[in-house]
Amino acid sequence: MRPQTVSPVLATLGEHNETYTDDQILNMFIAACHRSTYTIRNYRIAINKFRAFIGNKSLRDVTWREIEVYKLGLIQGFFSKNNSPQAPATVAVYIAPVRSLYKWGSDPNINIFTKNPTTSVRTPKVSVTSRNHYLTKNEVVCLIQQLKRQGLRNYMIGLTLVLLGLRVSELISIESGHFHSDPEESSMWLTVYGKGGKEREVKVPPLLWRLLEPYIQDLKQNEGQRDQRIFPITVRAVEKMIQKAREQWGVDKKVTPHWLRHTNATLALLRGASLQQVQESLGHTHINTTQRYLHTVQQIKKAAPDYVEDSLKDHI
Repeated sequence: MRPQTVSPVLATLGEHNETYTDDQILNMFIAACHRSTYTIRNYRIAINKFRAFIGNKSLRDVTWREIEVYKLGLIQGFFSKNNSPQAPATVAVYIAPVRSLYKWGSDPNINIFTKNPTTSVRTPKVSVTSRNHYLTKNEVVCLIQQLKRQGLRNYMIGLTLVLLGLRVSELISIESGHFHSDPEESSMWLTVYGKGGKEREVKVPPLLWRLLEPYIQDLKQNEGQRDQRIFPITVRAVEKMIQKAREQWGVDKKVTPHWLRHTNATLALLRGASLQQVQESLGHTHINTTQRYLHTVQQIKKAAPDYVEDSLKDHI
């Protein structure tokens, strides 16, 4: 994470950096991060977890040794509730905000930290485990039907996740004013505010807009607000919603809301969408992230055994 250009007030930190407490340093770092409320909350939690580990030691006095010991403790599960080893992805989630804090504070224009103690720290390699985390067409229909039984709002949340491929944090940030038509008024688009404050435009399929439009109009009339969140719930609430639908459905797959994002990408590529189209729709910074779905798509379309069968089927 790379915070954007700091304000003139923050730019003068180098002149007074010795007077700031760790709490003030953390608050200034958070203020310099243009991130979603959900991300900011996680950054604060992760950094305070590290501060609890170093105890009375100031953030300025931390060396690479403390960070390495902290990383090892995370890996071995010393800081978890049940003392169970943490997965590489979990370790990375806790280390990344600390790394960002020191990268920001050691910038010459900030100069709170004389050195960045995280430069030599390597986080564990995170393997790609989401390769098969997608639903088939029939499975999507079954899940959506269960959500529909829960109510109209939950039904639209499920459809929005799978049709637009949004992250849950992006979904719950949608406001009525984020929807707009194209210049010819032939289609509807949604301005999505994604990771790092990056904006992207995602086309809203007519099927989804026919449901969303009256729902949004009802919200406006009931609340009397022009711009408002159309799904004013938490990430956890969406997760529980999908979990309940999964249990009612009785499927063995441990489906999460993010599976619907993977499903969106997989189905789009299977039906002929280009990598660039999927990359732009999902908001991937790097095309390599989108290319991960190609492996799944290629396996589904035709695998090596299919070619062998084709060559032998007339003779066996």
